[in-house]
Amino acid sequence: MAASDAEVPYGTLDLMVLKTLAAMGPLHGFGIARRIEQVADGGFALNQGTIYPALLRLEQKGWITSAWGTSENNRRARYYSITRAGRKQLATETATWARTVAMVNRLLKSQT
Repeated sequence: MAASDAEVPYGTLDLMVLKTLAAMGPLHGFGIARRIEQVADGGFALNQGTIYPALLRLEQKGWITSAWGTSENNRRARYYSITRAGRKQLATETATWARTVAMVNRLLKSQT
């Protein structure tokens, strides 16, 4: 499947952003998007119209915070970090995702 053909199921982008920040520490939006794409091994591409609204939503919910800093190429960039509430939400969403995957796997196995 081409990266442009793949869509991120609703709600999973929040999980991916929170997990990325928990694992990697503070990152700017472009770095978050590229890291998710790297881990997805070309499964999909994230553009600015996808990642930045998600970051704003997560910040409004109190799951991440942001602060201005300087990027690797000496440009001003907003760096995002996961909060304590974000870590709690990450644990909740991880458990929910695991249950969903298990349910779908059971469904697929029972239909063969």
